[in-house]
Amino acid sequence: MDQKQILKQMIEFNQATFNNTYQAMVLLQDQFERVAQTTIEQANWLPAEGRKAIENWVEAYKTGRDNYKSYVEDSYKKVEKYFAG
Repeated sequence: MDQKQILKQMIEFNQATFNNTYQAMVLLQDQFERVAQTTIEQANWLPAEGRKAIENWVEAYKTGRDNYKSYVEDSYKKVEKYFAG
């Protein structure tokens, strides 16, 4: 088997592993968000500013998470393009 083909298969395996791990992480984070949201709704002592800060933190985390996935996918596309050419 050609070395280039072996490396291509390794990259494909790595990409599949990343995608599966990322999806598991998203599921866990979404579950935590639901639990935290329920807790925050029941916390009458938490001021509105604190609730807003937590909401902003969650949105920033989601944006960062999505940006990270986008960067990794772009890198995989570049590697695939290299092996295709």
